[in-house]
Amino acid sequence: MLNFYQKLSTALKQGAVVLATVANTKGSVPREVGAKMFISADGSTFGTIGGGAGEAKVYQQALQLLQTSEKQFVEIDLSGVAQRETQGVCGGTMLVWLELWSGNESLNLVSQIIDVLTSGQVGAIVTPFNTDEKPYVLLEPCLIASLQTTRLIEPLLPPPTLLIIGAGHIAVSLAQIAKIAGFQVIVQDDRLDFATKERFPEASLVLAQPISSIQKILEITPNLYVALVTRGYLQDLAVLRLLSNYKLPYIGMIGSNKRVRTVYKTLQNEGCSPKFLQQIYAPIGLDIGALTPEEIAVSICAELIKVRRGGTGASFSETI
Repeated sequence: MLNFYQKLSTALKQGAVVLATVANTKGSVPREVGAKMFISADGSTFGTIGGGAGEAKVYQQALQLLQTSEKQFVEIDLSGVAQRETQGVCGGTMLVWLELWSGNESLNLVSQIIDVLTSGQVGAIVTPFNTDEKPYVLLEPCLIASLQTTRLIEPLLPPPTLLIIGAGHIAVSLAQIAKIAGFQVIVQDDRLDFATKERFPEASLVLAQPISSIQKILEITPNLYVALVTRGYLQDLAVLRLLSNYKLPYIGMIGSNKRVRTVYKTLQNEGCSPKFLQQIYAPIGLDIGALTPEEIAVSICAELIKVRRGGTGASFSETI
């Protein structure tokens, strides 16, 4: 979401855009409510509402809206029913809201959204579905429940951050993939020749410092995921002793079964809570048969997404 609005800000400085937002869905569809794309006057786009013929239909309507400025809904019919003009056979329908964003008013709204996303605040962007009202940001969550269904209310939550402990080969690929998947990335390693911005251009912060340097990150970073891909179990122990004092959505630790058991036994002997140890994903990642550093990074990121989105990790083909 943060990356999308940053791109939208840049586009608005060049001219008007049409923002397309999935407002309602029914049945099987490729994207969720709130999914977005924008279409610029030069025909360029960013984001996606699902691709295919449905997105092409929205694109054509958006080009017309750039001329007329008339807000509108566009229905994407993916039912595949023969007697209808459908755009696919997924099985459901999507309702997409198109609205022109332009000028300083829209640019200021985007700046406000970015401020909320980067400051750790919690709010919502409210999009009224009529021609008289314009979108706005709501910073009082208690008021959200009182709003009516004639508008779309989207939570503005801090983007997830992945703290990667260890800057070896797996960390390099993991930082790249996690960034693509929507995570802000921080890397820590006390080896000065490993923890460099050149090795991790995707990272917002690279800490070439002792493990104790992550203390401040733990204290100030909301929605923090942690992946331990360290060079040894001694580093794992040092990190986990720090993490045991914090409630985090995800802690993953790389290593063989023997290494994991050694770390757990040491921490148990030190009086570490069994509840904390049960929260650790170790060995880290999903079992996809990964062997290379790049494949292991994919396995780890798949598990991050699974935890973030509440997935099962099962193959979709098993549901047919």
